[in-house]
Amino acid sequence: MQLKHKIVALSVLPLLLAVAVVCLLVLVQNQRLGEQQAQLIERSILASKQAELKHYVEMALSTIEPLYGSGRDDEETKRQVLALLARINFGADGYFFVYDSNGKSLMHPRQGDLVGKDLWNMTDAHGLLVIQALVKSARDGGGFQRYGWQKPSTGQPSEKLAYVTMLERWDWMLGTGIYLEDVDHAIAQVRHDVGNGIRTTMLAIAAVALIAVLLVFASGLTLNVSEQRLADRKLQQLTQRIVTSQEEERSRLSRELHDGISQLLVSIKFKFELAAHELAAGKASAGETLRQGIERLAGAIGEVRRISHDLHPSLLDTLGLASAIGQLASEFEQRSGLRVNYDNRLGDTRLSDGMNVALFRILQEALTNIERHAHARQVDIALAGNEHRVTLRIRDDGQGFNPRQVEQHSGGIGLRNIRERVEHFGGTFSIVSTASGTELDVALLLSAAPPVAEVQLP
Repeated sequence: MQLKHKIVALSVLPLLLAVAVVCLLVLVQNQRLGEQQAQLIERSILASKQAELKHYVEMALSTIEPLYGSGRDDEETKRQVLALLARINFGADGYFFVYDSNGKSLMHPRQGDLVGKDLWNMTDAHGLLVIQALVKSARDGGGFQRYGWQKPSTGQPSEKLAYVTMLERWDWMLGTGIYLEDVDHAIAQVRHDVGNGIRTTMLAIAAVALIAVLLVFASGLTLNVSEQRLADRKLQQLTQRIVTSQEEERSRLSRELHDGISQLLVSIKFKFELAAHELAAGKASAGETLRQGIERLAGAIGEVRRISHDLHPSLLDTLGLASAIGQLASEFEQRSGLRVNYDNRLGDTRLSDGMNVALFRILQEALTNIERHAHARQVDIALAGNEHRVTLRIRDDGQGFNPRQVEQHSGGIGLRNIRERVEHFGGTFSIVSTASGTELDVALLLSAAPPVAEVQLP
């Protein structure tokens, strides 16, 4: 996976993870709040129903009070009480019922077929002994009981909430009830609304997450295009620098060949031609002329050797980096007139051919810059190495310069090429320049092993 793809992935994945966690928290919290709301509404409705049922029973008791409170316990009085209760109703399914304490149905205005039957052991769909539970609630004084019963208007089983009380003197249980279908419907509606709210919230979060992911993707794409264009510009600049460097090197070689070797060869040709004429004329000066021509031929050979050494020093291949740097330092001292101190602590450290060439070219570039711009009197060169790294330090006592400003300049091969050579081998490069001098430090790793103590340079 490319770096740009990794960056986009590292941007998108935490976002998606955060959105997933938020969605989970919202889902759990909404479900919990929805359930609490449903329970609150259910308790509120049931409390209202309980108050309503208690009011109905109190109304029924006040209706039969003239008969029950008369103290008569004859069958006719009981029949009149049952007849009064049978006529009291509220709504299609609101009625009163009466049982004796043994579970026998004494009055049921909606389901007359139950009257006279013993329903003591009758159970609802949940296995509850309905009449026994009602009698127990009436005797305990709580009065309220929830159970399943067949709804008269529909003939279907339904949840019912009843309130019952005992007529102690006659050992009767009087009660009424309200079917809870509307409560169940209200609770189902609340849960449905909560579910819709959760779905709406999830869709909103998903939309926000999608927009965020698209923004991250678009930003990554824009960054990718920008980086690609920047990389293309840098590649073009590098290519141009390489072409410029090649042309400069060709111009330098052309000048050296024309101004140096070419003129020497022409001079040698003239000397040899003059020596030939003098020999033909029998002059004694022919030997001296021939000797001068041979001396100039030796100078031409030395010039060719110098140019060849600049292109690729043969000592790198034969004696190694330390000797090649020593020769370069000696030639630079003779050519520039600067005092050069060379400290070689490379020892038996073995470098690859590429590292040898890189360090040699870095030193060449540094010495060229010192000769042209530093106005220094002394140069110190220190080379050191161990089994993990090799370091090269070049220090002068010149006037210094601004490294950042020089490195940003696009022409020439300068500091940028030095940095690129070092980075090619995964090394480090630093340069410190003040008014009292400049110090350039280069370190190249020889292996992937963790570095040990730094190589100490003087």
